[in-house]
Parts: sequence; C-alpha cells; structure tokens
Amino acid sequence: MSATAKNNILGVLVDSTDSFSARDMILEAGRQRRPFSVSALAVHGVMTGVLDKEHLYRLNQLDLVVADGQPVRWALNLIHKAGLKERVYGPTLMHRIFAQAQHEAISVYFYGSTPEVLDLMCEHVRTYYPTLRIAGVHPSAFGPITPERAEEIAARIRESGAHIVFAGLGCPRQEVWAYEFRDRIKLPIVAVGAAFPITAGVLRQAPKWMQDRGLEWLFRLCTEPRRLWRRYLLLSPAYILLVICQWMGMQFKTAGRPPKKEILHG
Repeated sequence: MSATAKNNILGVLVDSTDSFSARDMILEAGRQRRPFSVSALAVHGVMTGVLDKEHLYRLNQLDLVVADGQPVRWALNLIHKAGLKERVYGPTLMHRIFAQAQHEAISVYFYGSTPEVLDLMCEHVRTYYPTLRIAGVHPSAFGPITPERAEEIAARIRESGAHIVFAGLGCPRQEVWAYEFRDRIKLPIVAVGAAFPITAGVLRQAPKWMQDRGLEWLFRLCTEPRRLWRRYLLLSPAYILLVICQWMGMQFKTAGRPPKKEILHG
C-alpha cells in the first residue's frame, strides 16, 4: 500500500495511509520547514466537499487528507481495497507526532480554540511530553479577519521558530485555514479537529468500543443533540447512500471549483 496513494471518496481525494506513515510525512516536512497541509477528515468533512464545490477544490489541494472517521476508512477499503486496519484519528496522530518531536527538538505551534482550552491543553502536553517545545499558541478569533491581520498572524507563527502548526478550528474552518495559510506560513499545518478540547480534557471521547464500531457519531449526538443533530441525522445517511452508489459504479468528479475569494477566518 502506497503511503501517498490518493483515492476518490465522493469526489474528495483521501490518502490511503496509516497514522504512522502520516506522522512520518508531517515530521519530515517539519524538519525541512516546508509547506505541507494536512487534514484528518470524518464523514462531516467529506460531506462538506460534496455539498460545496469550492470547498471540494480546497480539500483536494491539501497535501495529505487522512481518514479520521471509521466510515471514511470503511469506504476506502470497500471501494478502493485500501486495506487500512485503523483510522487515522486526529488526537492519536497529534500525540504520535508529539512523542517523536520531543526527541528531535521539533517545536510545535497551536492555533485555534479558546485561551482556556489552549491553557489546559498546554498544561497536559507539558505533563506528558516534558521536553516538547511549544513555540507558541494563538486562540481563534471565531470570525472573519482582514488580509492585514492574516499576514500578522502568519508572520507571528513564522517568527516563533515553530516546525509544525496544529490547527484546531473545527470542520470546515480548519481546512479552509490550512488551504489559505499554507503558503503564508510555509510550514506544515495539521488540522486535527476536536484534538484540542479532547487533549485539554474538556470534551469527552466516546468509549473505545463505540469508536471501533463507527458509533462515535451516536455518542456525540447524545452529548450535543441541539448542535449536531443536522450533521448526524441528515449528512450521515446521505454519506452512506452516496458511498453505496459509488461502490456500484457512480462517478464523482474531483475537480471542484476554485474559490472566487479567500474566506480568511481567524
């Protein structure tokens, strides 16, 4: 299995790679301090590309897109015979990078979430990875920013000495941010979704048996029904139906449509 083989899942190009290969590619880009945009996508992330052709274009311009959700891994195995034995879970990927980065003096930067979550996360990271270098943190503005502000943020990250930037802005904002800031920052950007609040201890994870069986969506729906019901009760069945259609021969185009302008959320 090629570590960089890209496969069409409903038009989104997803890499058939495991978390160790993904970790190694990200670390190598960090050592070289070169642009390398990464996203760990679950069903919701894939469906944002299905429903928005401009966002599909963004997703397919990222350097590495891995299967964060079990249903995405299952689709890769069903349609493309990828043979993936486990998903590339964002929090797990982040911690595997931490474990290796601390041995190589590779520094990290955290962008997104709230100051409170960032403080708790950094406290946790320093406890479990005491020699890991945290070059800096920057909370989300939770709204649009100007091009001038975007350049200021990019400059601050570049000047921090970071090798790898983790973005925890939520889907799809973090993928937009990775796409728009890739060449501004010129460093690896890893969009890891809920890894920030999970690591901080403010967001509960589903039990492992539910994660392994692809039932994480049910756990999250029960914990946040008002916010997530549309995502899981509408998008998830649509995803399953479309995957079956693709497996039976329906074609999904990967081209998308180049965005007319930048969104520039902070």
